[in-house]
Amino acid sequence: MQFEVWAPLTGHVAMLLDGTTYDMARDPDRDGWWTAEAPAADGSRYGFLLDGAGPRPDPRGRRLPDGPDGLSAVVDPEGLAPRPARPPHTRLQDAVLYELHIGTFTPEGTFDAAAARLGHLTALGVTHVELMPVCSFSGRHGWGYDGVAPWSVHEPYGGPAGLARFTSAAHEAGLGVVLDVVHNHLGPSGNHLPAFGPYFTDTHHTPWGSAVNLDAAGSDEVRAYLLGSALAWLRDYGIDGLRLDAVHALADDRALTFLEELSAAVDELAADTGRPLFLIAESDRCDPRTTTPRATGGLGLHAQWNDDFHHALHCALTGESQAYYADFAAAPLAALAKTMTRVFFHDGTWSSFRGRTHGRPVDHRRTPAHRFLGYTQTHDQIGNRALGDRLSASLSPGLLACAAAVALTGPFVPMLFMGEEWGAGTPWQYFTDHPDPGLAEAVRSGRRREFAAHGWKAEEIPDPQDPATRDRSCLDWTEPEQAVHARVLDWYRTLIALRRTHHDLRDPDLGAVRVAHDEERRWLTFRRGDVRVAVNLSPDPVTIALGRNGARVLASWEPVGHPGADGRIHVPGETAVVLAP
Repeated sequence: MQFEVWAPLTGHVAMLLDGTTYDMARDPDRDGWWTAEAPAADGSRYGFLLDGAGPRPDPRGRRLPDGPDGLSAVVDPEGLAPRPARPPHTRLQDAVLYELHIGTFTPEGTFDAAAARLGHLTALGVTHVELMPVCSFSGRHGWGYDGVAPWSVHEPYGGPAGLARFTSAAHEAGLGVVLDVVHNHLGPSGNHLPAFGPYFTDTHHTPWGSAVNLDAAGSDEVRAYLLGSALAWLRDYGIDGLRLDAVHALADDRALTFLEELSAAVDELAADTGRPLFLIAESDRCDPRTTTPRATGGLGLHAQWNDDFHHALHCALTGESQAYYADFAAAPLAALAKTMTRVFFHDGTWSSFRGRTHGRPVDHRRTPAHRFLGYTQTHDQIGNRALGDRLSASLSPGLLACAAAVALTGPFVPMLFMGEEWGAGTPWQYFTDHPDPGLAEAVRSGRRREFAAHGWKAEEIPDPQDPATRDRSCLDWTEPEQAVHARVLDWYRTLIALRRTHHDLRDPDLGAVRVAHDEERRWLTFRRGDVRVAVNLSPDPVTIALGRNGARVLASWEPVGHPGADGRIHVPGETAVVLAP
């Protein structure tokens, strides 16, 4: 079997394989690369000795049975679980995504346990499962954003074979799979890449320390390393799309950016395989160039999360006004109306949170709505709160129903966060499992300091290292059968079915979206072709002029009569209603 590793700054490289040491030779055709032939089988343990130090795991290793500080294990890609010949071909325009965390979707926290719950998702009507990061990280439990081996799969979840089985099961159920990947940093524990080569650079600095080397000396190989791992998820595991974490934190001054290079490679793979592969960015820039096609000067990513839509909707529902919510809270329904028709609230406007103007306008007449994802909750917007409280902890079922109506019938590709669909009563908190006591204490005390600045007492903040914090964050699968939860779940199923059966609710034309609202009386209506949606966030009933007669109620949270001949409709408090001719 051929083994290879990039170690350009090392004078001698050897490989330890199943207890035997093999010297490696320089590759005459590739600068900095070392190769060796040795007998190995699936599961063989190996690592690299760099100038006698080590062994260290393979940077491109697919499996780390003993965690990031242990040896790698050989994985035969051909031996991974078989996939159906025809995975789902749902276009992003027609998608409804469901974000889940393997470690808390079930108490077991494994791929196989999650796969056993896929029937719930098909009954719900979603089209894609979006997995939070599954790369290897230190400890058993964590969010996954502290991954340190971008080619590997976290062993406690089930390792590479477990991911392949999950993807296969999802495809058999008619669901696509999107995987969250992190290219902007690696975790603080178990990161061995600096020993191999210039994977990081001091040319730029990030909130996590030295930046991943995308533009300094040696960056060609680093970019190839990250690009290769991204394509491996799509090619070898049958993943249908990638969510790219915090692309605004990628420090990259090269003329051809890493994101453009990745976009081109994914488009080429999609053409070769005949599968509709896509990239979804998380970006804080409010810059339409992120999703503008490469041919017209953009980065060419296929979609991005729209946090401005979330912030406006969150403020309209909760009245919160702290931190980055401040700009949206001044007139939240006006802010929501703007994001539903112009995408970004900050499109060259003043941002009090940043202390400067921010963003750039979207050409809403030329940019399709499916370039953006809309959502009421995400792992970030729940887990980064002090107590990890969901909207269901503070809002009535009626307001949850209103929020769902806006997201699921609005112009953007909808995304749910696991448990949202039944108004889960469990929190989703920040949890870690760092074996290093010093790092564990730094994380614990740092989180408490962060929220102390906002008036929280230290003892009120859940300890990320306490196993109970993770356990509290697991979904309670008895809830969907309980009365109030079951009603919310039925509402979500109804809205998703309406989106599937009414083309107007999937129309990508942002220029055709019409929104009206009353800030004081707290109602908002919008039009998607022939479909009308009205939401009343007030506890009091309101009468709304829809502007045309002949509409009939398709679905409503509380009973709502059809509009009168004058086109006016009476909407009870905290109720949403969907209408069509």
